[in-house]
Amino acid sequence: MEIVLLERVEKLGQMGDVVRVKDGFARNFLLPRGKARRATKDNLRRFEEERAQLEARNLELRKEAEAVHAKLDGESFVVIRSASETGQLYGSVSTRDIAGLLTEGGFSTARNQVILDKPIKELGLVSVRIMLHPEVFSTVTLNVARTQDEAEAQARGENVLGRQDEEDEIEAEEFFEEGVLAADEETEGEDEELNS
Repeated sequence: MEIVLLERVEKLGQMGDVVRVKDGFARNFLLPRGKARRATKDNLRRFEEERAQLEARNLELRKEAEAVHAKLDGESFVVIRSASETGQLYGSVSTRDIAGLLTEGGFSTARNQVILDKPIKELGLVSVRIMLHPEVFSTVTLNVARTQDEAEAQARGENVLGRQDEEDEIEAEEFFEEGVLAADEETEGEDEELNS
């Protein structure tokens, strides 16, 4: 289906472009959300008449998005989740979770504005893109941790998983040292009994 875009759509085109898309994409996404119209003669003529209004509205929305971008870009948010000792989350951090976190932080965000390249399923620092406007993107850092202390350690650049491994190794060494000492004492006692 041929459509005329009423705003910039990522990976598709700019406002006013006439593009061919699959029927389902047009009917289920672009047309209902007001991002495009069918490319008929009447709609093309109507678009040209409304173009100045659409561009003015787009410019206004872009300025608002740039104001939010100035405050939001580079911000860091902490997400506390349950995870295994290897750092695998029990579940994942979804776009809904991120949008809720940003909204709590004072940045009104819908989940369709959050762009994840892949699901967040591990502890650590993750960069996430937020689409404030089709032409304005911000990047925020999510600090995914099990506790607030771990989040602070990750923010300082420490490897919390490595720290946990070191603690486990120290506990194991202490356990085996105690076991070896106890075993040595027992064998010494047995040796003395045999020698007597």
